[in-house]
Amino acid sequence: MSVELENHSQNKQDFQADCENCFGLCCVALPYARSSDFAFNKDGGTACRNLQTDYRCSIHTNLRNKGFKGCTVYECFGAGQKVSQMTYSGNSWRDNSELAEEMFRVFPIMQQLHEMLYYIKEALSIEEVRLLHKELKQVLVETEQLTEMSPNSIVRLDVSSHRAYVSELLSKVSEIVRANGKKHSQTKAMKIDRMSNLIGANLRDANLRGSNLRGAILIAADLRNADLRNCDFIGVDMRDTNLGGARLTGSIYLTQAQVNAAKGDRNTKLPGHLRFPQHWLD
Repeated sequence: MSVELENHSQNKQDFQADCENCFGLCCVALPYARSSDFAFNKDGGTACRNLQTDYRCSIHTNLRNKGFKGCTVYECFGAGQKVSQMTYSGNSWRDNSELAEEMFRVFPIMQQLHEMLYYIKEALSIEEVRLLHKELKQVLVETEQLTEMSPNSIVRLDVSSHRAYVSELLSKVSEIVRANGKKHSQTKAMKIDRMSNLIGANLRDANLRGSNLRGAILIAADLRNADLRNCDFIGVDMRDTNLGGARLTGSIYLTQAQVNAAKGDRNTKLPGHLRFPQHWLD
C-alpha cells in the first residue's frame, strides 16, 4: 500500500453515522412526504419539529411507534459528521445562516460520495477480486479527494459522472463474486428480472444465489428461507422485505440501512459486518 493510500485510508466507523458529531443535517437538509415512513411533510432546508437545540432527536428511541420508520432506516455513511466537522470546521448552520443553504446542498452530495467509498472499501476486502485491487485503491483515493474539496467545489461536482465511473468498477467486482457463488451452488439458481415489478413477490425458498439484484424493487417481497448468498444488492429497495431464515452471507453491497428496512428473524444469516436490527429481535 502506498503512503498516499495510507494517508487516505479510513476505518469502517467512518462510513457510519456519528450523530454526536453532526449538526442534525439529515433532519434539516432533506425533505420528506407524509407516508407510512413519515408522520408529516417536511421541506428540505427546514428543521424537523423533533430536532432539539442540541441536534438530537426528541423521539429517537421511539421513532417507529411515532410514525418515523423512514428515519430508522436512513444512513448517511458518515457524511453528516464529515460535513459538520471537516468541510465546515465545526461551524453550524444554526450559528451562521449564510452557510446554511450551501451546507444543505453539500450534505446530500457528500452522502453519495461516502456511499461510494463504503462500497469501494467493501470491494477491497474481497480476496477473490485481488486482481482489481490496484484499480480499486486508485478510485478510493480519487473519491476521498473529492470529499476533501471546498464546499463551493463540492456543489459544482458532477457527482453522476463520478458515480458512473465507480459503478463500472464495482460491477466488475460483482461479476466475479456472483460467478463464484454460482460455481459453488449445488442447484441451478432461479433467474429473475430485477427490473420487473417484484413488489410483494413470492420468492420464498427460492435459490437466487449469485443473482444480480441491483436496483430491484423488493418492497414487501417474501424471501423467507431464500438463498441470497453472493448476490449484488446495490440500490435494492428492501422496505418490508421478509428475510426470515434467508441466507445472505457472501452477498455484496448490502448496507445496514437496507437490512434495517427489511423484516427478518434470528434465523436470518447476514454478512459478518452487518448487525441484526432491534425490531427483528423484539
